Amino acid sequence: MSMSAQDPRPIIPALGKYYGFMSDLAYLVVRLTAGGMLLVHGITKLMTTTVAAFAAGSMARRGIEPAIPAAYAVFFLETVGALCIIFGLFTRVFAVAIGLQFLVIVIIGHGPRGFAWSSPGGGWEYPLFWGLIIAAVALRGGGPWSLDRKLGWEL
Repeated sequence: MSMSAQDPRPIIPALGKYYGFMSDLAYLVVRLTAGGMLLVHGITKLMTTTVAAFAAGSMARRGIEPAIPAAYAVFFLETVGALCIIFGLFTRVFAVAIGLQFLVIVIIGHGPRGFAWSSPGGGWEYPLFWGLIIAAVALRGGGPWSLDRKLGWEL
């Protein structure tokens, strides 16, 4: 990515030619982190519970019905979707779907508990933060270091 007229001036002008590269690298770190952190949640769910138990204990208890299909969607997005975010494959499609999942988590899962994550049961601060990071990934897509770009599949 080359610098444009809208980019801020480099603090060290001699390093100006590297700023575009660093911007792309920084975005890759964001995409890998968001996908990787979500994947840990998905793997933890796969190893510690069943879809039916998660549906009953987390989804149905909060009024999310039909709970079983919703639980399958969560398991899929937090594993396959997270891997696709990491690899930059169908990035925008999965980021939008995961963003919708976080919207539900914010409103239904943590909304009644208030803003602060430190409040009893955890407020909506942390899931909102991650939802906004995923929204940024949806807006940008896979970026230059992604399978989407390599395959020419960016939407």
